[in-house]
Amino acid sequence: MTDSLLEIHTAVLGGMTRGPKPFAKRAETEAEDFPCADLADDTFSQRLTDESDALTVLWERKLTSWDFEERAAWTTAPPRTDERRAEIYGHLGFEDGVRKALTNAVVVSKKPGHTTITAEFTPWYTRERAEARAFYWPAYEKRLRAKGWSSEAIAGLDEASRAVVERLTDPEQVSRRQARGLVVGYVQSGKTANFTGVTAKAIDSGYRLVIILGGTLNLLRKQTQRRLDMELIGQENILRGADPEDLDSLVGIDYIGDDEEWPQFVSHGGRPSALSAFDIERLTTRDRDYQSLLQGIRGIEFEKRERGLPLYDPRNLHHADARVMVVKKNKSVLDKLIKDLKQIQGLLGELPALIIDDESDQASVNTTDPKKWESDRPKRTAINSRIAQLLTLLPRSQYVGYTATPFANVFIDPSDSEDIFPRDFLISLPRPEGYMGVQDFHDLDSLIPYDERTYANSRAKSHVRGIYSPDEIDDKSMQEAMDSFVLTGAMKLYRAAHGVPDGPYRHHTMLVHESVRKDDHAELALRLNTMWHQAGYITNSTGHARLADLFQRDIRPVSQARAADLPAPASYDELRPYISQACSRIRKGGNPVVIVNGDSDKYFDQLDLDFDRQPHVWKILVGGTKLSRGFTVEGLTVTYYRRTTQQADTLMQMGRWFGFRPGYQDLVRLYISRAEKLTKASKSTVDLYEAFEAICLDEETFRDQLAQYAELVDGKPLVTPQEIPPLVSQHLPWLKPSSRTKMYNAQVEEIAGPGQIIEPTAHPLSHVDLAHNTEQWLPLLERLSTTPDTFITHDEAYGKDYHLTALTASVSHAQLMEVLEKLRWWNAAPFLPHLRFLREIAKNSHLIDDWLLITPHYATGRGVSASVRGSVPLALSKRERRRVQIFGYISDRKHRATARRIARATPPTSDPVTERFSRDRRGAILLYPVIEDDPSTVVRNGEVDPGKVAMVFSLVAPASTAAAGRPPISFSAIDKSRSDSPIIDTSG
Repeated sequence: MTDSLLEIHTAVLGGMTRGPKPFAKRAETEAEDFPCADLADDTFSQRLTDESDALTVLWERKLTSWDFEERAAWTTAPPRTDERRAEIYGHLGFEDGVRKALTNAVVVSKKPGHTTITAEFTPWYTRERAEARAFYWPAYEKRLRAKGWSSEAIAGLDEASRAVVERLTDPEQVSRRQARGLVVGYVQSGKTANFTGVTAKAIDSGYRLVIILGGTLNLLRKQTQRRLDMELIGQENILRGADPEDLDSLVGIDYIGDDEEWPQFVSHGGRPSALSAFDIERLTTRDRDYQSLLQGIRGIEFEKRERGLPLYDPRNLHHADARVMVVKKNKSVLDKLIKDLKQIQGLLGELPALIIDDESDQASVNTTDPKKWESDRPKRTAINSRIAQLLTLLPRSQYVGYTATPFANVFIDPSDSEDIFPRDFLISLPRPEGYMGVQDFHDLDSLIPYDERTYANSRAKSHVRGIYSPDEIDDKSMQEAMDSFVLTGAMKLYRAAHGVPDGPYRHHTMLVHESVRKDDHAELALRLNTMWHQAGYITNSTGHARLADLFQRDIRPVSQARAADLPAPASYDELRPYISQACSRIRKGGNPVVIVNGDSDKYFDQLDLDFDRQPHVWKILVGGTKLSRGFTVEGLTVTYYRRTTQQADTLMQMGRWFGFRPGYQDLVRLYISRAEKLTKASKSTVDLYEAFEAICLDEETFRDQLAQYAELVDGKPLVTPQEIPPLVSQHLPWLKPSSRTKMYNAQVEEIAGPGQIIEPTAHPLSHVDLAHNTEQWLPLLERLSTTPDTFITHDEAYGKDYHLTALTASVSHAQLMEVLEKLRWWNAAPFLPHLRFLREIAKNSHLIDDWLLITPHYATGRGVSASVRGSVPLALSKRERRRVQIFGYISDRKHRATARRIARATPPTSDPVTERFSRDRRGAILLYPVIEDDPSTVVRNGEVDPGKVAMVFSLVAPASTAAAGRPPISFSAIDKSRSDSPIIDTSG
């Protein structure tokens, strides 16, 4: 039976390619073919109550697409907001009833999108043009929906990949132009999905040669090749006319017969060239990298329909097949490709090409010492030199790098025109739904006291297990990690047996990474094998007693707190039958441990580590470095980590425990050293868990600043890619963002932050300096009111009201500056650029009237309060210096909303107290007297020792100071005598 209403809505929405239009009249026109169709609003609204109804699904996809659309000509409202959705309803002409039904069925996503730092560019990739030639992108989108991607995730990918493609050069453009950009994701977060989307849209629009640089080993290259073949290129382009039923015709064709997921590869329904599209010719296959002459010259030659016209002319371009290759970053492979390209050089000037560099900060960056160059001519490393040659040979080529650790790329010298500095754009991808990253293993902004943290409210307590022994061998923690691996494997099997889809449980792995030395790996593997055979997992009662204890005190309570919706055994006895099954899988092949440290492709081919073709990989992997770039360790559940390095990007890439863990996030465990020698000769130790936390701060600081400076003002970018390097920060003195040979030279001079939170954390340590700072604040404390006010903030995300009871005082800008200028710091550098901005405000007195000083106040009996040198009693807060000598956080995030509204940085609220204090040209200060010791040791007779309290604060400059006309961030060159410090050192 025909669903007439669905067909009408499908036809109407399908015609809205340029945004929403009045719906009713278009529906009435379509309904002429369905005389019995019921177009009543009530009928439509009723069907929307069923989330599985095809009509609901249709509207979910369309509304989400409109919600996410960037720079849409049909709206002035920002994407992913209630304002945007209201404008959509207005264009459609819907009444309140339908609006309410649609909003209930399709909730407006408020999640942040991608961030773009860009140079100016000429728009060419319009939605109309993209729609007119779309073939491979819709096929890829359909494949993602079949994999279970939500409409929200697909819309986000659509917009992020569009942001890349529109900044490339129009492939039909007569003049030559090369764009160079960088896309920054998270470690193991799905960057491949983005560049697959970019590839699909690029070839749809006219790019005819795509070169993907896919890692330094065939292990990585094959993984990328298969993903592209499966999700983009598709069965028909792989078969090239061969009959899948004729075995003789399948000789040399990969996947058929040895890849159980072949039926899931994209099918276009016929050869694309027979469907008014174009074919893709693969110049590499799953098992073969680029081969000189075998597929080389013949494969790269392009036929022109109009021989007298250049290839980039639309009459030729859109009838030519596309060529796609996935090649290793290997000197000999790239030399073969360059040699073949040179033999067809006459055509290369006409060929729109795209070079995608996966893990672009590995091998691609030129790390030679500029001091050793001759005549200032760059001397290039092997892979960097080959990339430069490709860019020279292909004058219409575009370069896009992908990485999770961008610091090496942004430190490239932008004045080197042949290098890969992202001069045209830098795009930061949002954190994906369901992704476990650094933040999921740390309690960065937790306000919960350490002794009150539980598995339910602490990520660290749930997932992280510290190794506190500095000794090289710690069998106790290693045994527990192995026991955890066995138990979590058994938990996966238990869940699969109790109705949970077993797809995510196909592989189960543990990674042990202690050293880079191969001899150490062999020794460690022997140790692990011995430990496995002596563990008593099958028959030994001691082994089962040990597993039962770990299950009861760790696995079971964490799962109860973090995965209450998943089936779980009530006792170890209920789980025990699955222990033997897990052990059987782990020891399959005779050895539960695999060493992963070879340098050749042949070595890796012997490991049976093919997660795509092996039905199950349940192993303990020893090594790490060779798997720390791009390659996805499937099913990774337990990690034992003790490897040190002094580069943040190297350390971050070793975080293989990051990624997607559907159906077993609660089972993930990280055993990490909390006291590891930086080198074998070191006497002191470093905390590797703290190091990852510092990296998280560095990364989030970088991303936050990108977002802050990404907006256009008067159509022009506030910050261009050339000004990105100084935004990189460093929170630990021993952990540099990247190796010294990769770092470019610049520094932040001034940061203007109207309406933004300014929160210095590097407060002093000594009793004398703390007492000095406290003394500076006393004149302002004397101005505090004696009667507290209560501010109310409403959190829309949680539907809650939060209260801030505080004492307040109005202080002039001059009075505040007198305090700030005299403060002492453990490290003054991070606050200095903000202080310079505050000094500039003083030169524009018409932009600021005063500051409202706000300090929390406890009601009687609610907390510890004390006076400072006779001041009114102040609420004392407890904070920890969790990262070397800096505080982990300062202000309560619930208080920040009040401060920003008082500074007129946000719209009006419904709270009369907040609105009474809010005014133009007023800033806000949140002041927290912080103690680090037990109150009984620092408070005597209601007075706190001034040398035992840190007067920490957050500032919000008035929104009015934006009128000062100063750039949001200013830069200067670093003194060449400090060329090893091209970053903001926030280690204090």
